[in-house]
Parts: sequence; C-alpha cells; structure tokens
Amino acid sequence: MITIGIIKEEKIPTDNRVALTPHQCRWLLHHRPQLAILVQPSATRCYKDFEYERAGATLTDDLSACDMLLGIKEVPKEQLIPEKTYLFFSHTKKKQPHNKALLQAILDKKITLIDYECLEHDDGQRMIGFGFFAGIVGAHNGMMAYGARTGLFELERVYRQKSFKELIHTYFGLRLPNIKVALTGSGRVAHGLTEIMNLMGLHEVEPDEYLTRRFAYPVYTQLKGRDLYAHQATGGYSRADFHAHPHQYQCRFLPYASQTDILLNGIYWEPPIPRLFQSTDIAADDFIIQTISDISDDKEGSVPINLTSGSIETPVYGVDRGTLKVTAPYEPGSIDIVAVGNLPNELPRDASRYFGEQLIKFVLDELLKPDRGPTLQRATIAANGSLCPSFSYLKEYVSH
Repeated sequence: MITIGIIKEEKIPTDNRVALTPHQCRWLLHHRPQLAILVQPSATRCYKDFEYERAGATLTDDLSACDMLLGIKEVPKEQLIPEKTYLFFSHTKKKQPHNKALLQAILDKKITLIDYECLEHDDGQRMIGFGFFAGIVGAHNGMMAYGARTGLFELERVYRQKSFKELIHTYFGLRLPNIKVALTGSGRVAHGLTEIMNLMGLHEVEPDEYLTRRFAYPVYTQLKGRDLYAHQATGGYSRADFHAHPHQYQCRFLPYASQTDILLNGIYWEPPIPRLFQSTDIAADDFIIQTISDISDDKEGSVPINLTSGSIETPVYGVDRGTLKVTAPYEPGSIDIVAVGNLPNELPRDASRYFGEQLIKFVLDELLKPDRGPTLQRATIAANGSLCPSFSYLKEYVSH
C-alpha cells in the first residue's frame, strides 16, 4: 500500500488550489487499489473537506504515515516532515533569496523534493502546471485594467465568478474599441491568453501586419521566440541555441511598443535572457502602451517596470513614465501594471481540475514505481540530504 497525503496550504497568503480534486481522488482509489489518500482538513481550500471524505479519502491532520505529500505552494519549513517525499512548487530553481531557508530545511531533514516546475517532456516543455489558467486570468485582468483606465468598457472581476464557464458568460455583449494587443510566448500561458482574446472577439493578425497598420476592429498578435529575439551576429533565431546562449541575442520587441495599447506578457524569463525593453524606454513619445499584464510576474524581469506585486483584490498599480516610481493605478503619465503571483486562484476549481488531470496522466504512475524514471529524476532537486546532480549549482545558494 502506498499512501499519498494532500497537505493543507499554509503559506501566506493562503493558496486555495489543490493537486488532486475529490473526483480525481475517487477515480484513483477505484483504479489504483494500491493507493490510500489522506487529506489534511482545510477551511480555505476550494474544495470542502466533506467532498474529499465523500470521495473515499481519509481526513486527518497527521500525515506522518504518508509516503509522499502533494501541495501547491511552498511548505513552511517548520511544517516539513523529515525523510518524506514532497511535490510542490518550491521556487528555488532560480536561487530565489526568500526560499533559501526552505531548501536548507529540506536538506537538513533529508527530504526528497520533486518540483512541479522541473517536470519536463523530453523536448524541454513543461509537463504540468497552472499556466493555462494564469493566462486566462492575466489576460482578463489586463483587459479589465485598460477598460478601467480609459472608461471605454467594463469587465467583471474573475474571482467573483464560480467557474470559467460563468466567466465566459460575462463576455456576452462586450464591445471593445479598436485596440491593439500584443501577447508574448508560446506555452500554456500563451494558450490561455489567446483563448481570452478569441472569446472577447479580437481578431488575430500577423506580426508584420500588426506593425504597419491600424484596424477598424480590435486585434491581437502573438509574438513567439522568433518574433522577439535575434542573434546579435547573424540576425537569425534558433530555439535550441537561444536557450543555450541567450546572452548572444537581442530583443526585437521595442517597435511593437509604438503600435500596442495593451501588452500581455507570457514568456519565461531568467537572467541573462534579454528584457523586452529598458525601463527608460517608457518615457519615449512613441511608447504608447498603457497597460501591461505581466503574467510571468518576474520582478524587474522581462518587463523591467514590474516593480512590485499586487493581490487578487488589488491587482493593478501604476509606474510613472518619468520617475519610474510606483503610483496608484490609472494616474496620468503612468503605465498600469497587473502583476499577481497567484492568478489561477481566481478560478481555483477549474485550475485544480486541469492540474490534477495532467498530474495523473503524466506523473502519478511513474511516481508510484519503486524506481522512478528519468522524468522524475530530472525534477528531483534534493534527496536524502543532498542536492541532486542537475541542481548542484544551488550548493552555494544554500550554504550561505
């Protein structure tokens, strides 16, 4: 018998998503008879305790009997159970300073950490994640903020809707002005962005056409790697070479800033990937972007004027074009930024169901095997008190 535990999310602010829904637990208990599922009671989870109990899971605060523990956000270090296997988003891969103590505790307690973010297909594409619903909510909120700034239209808040289906119903009768929206990326986040663009009735146009004309109807263009980056010497683009040598590339986004009303940013970023533009560029007369929704939410990352984070309740802040200081939203002379780290929490049931389906399809059976395969091995950051070879570069990060 293998026992899986679904932990109570205790990071502040509390996350209301889950790795497995009650219905998915019921399916697993029926189709994987070697499994037992324990669930820590939680008052803030998007599914009620009784729904898990009704599905056949056991409610208990004590998860010490579990072989592996599934969460979403970082687990507070004092809550970690020694010598267990955990799966959650640790946010340590990029040496995030605020999570150094967490990884140190994981090593001290000889915990095996499998990070969802590091689960990848053979071609390097992320295997599971909440990106699609981050794109859905990020696109909606970006459009909402532009409507609030200009007064040209109004949109409901996402978190006040019970489901994605109910959110779609709020778009009936929506009439948008002749705006131009640029969205960046080609992964799950970008799929969510394009879904909302299409549901709102924007027309997709090619990047070259987008750059050269205005339209009598609202349009968007999707900028992928080849559109955004060019090798400094050759002017070409190779995805493999770009990911191996991003410092040899320059970003080609700036011309789009003179044609774009709203930027929806969904690209992955880490140093030394070039930023979309420089902070000082926003003072130029031809930089006409009024609203940026940075779904990736990397502080001072691909969007260098993403200076702080908002919340689900107050997702928008401003950045003054001249001083580059944070302002209230919608002020004259500023650009509005939408940057929230837990966007999928606005549609937690839909996002959790989507995540759990991927977890079951791609990960769970391999996780239950005595000898875990290469996919899980590549995603294992730490085991038995040591960093795994692929993550040895974190040694200095955790030693100071």
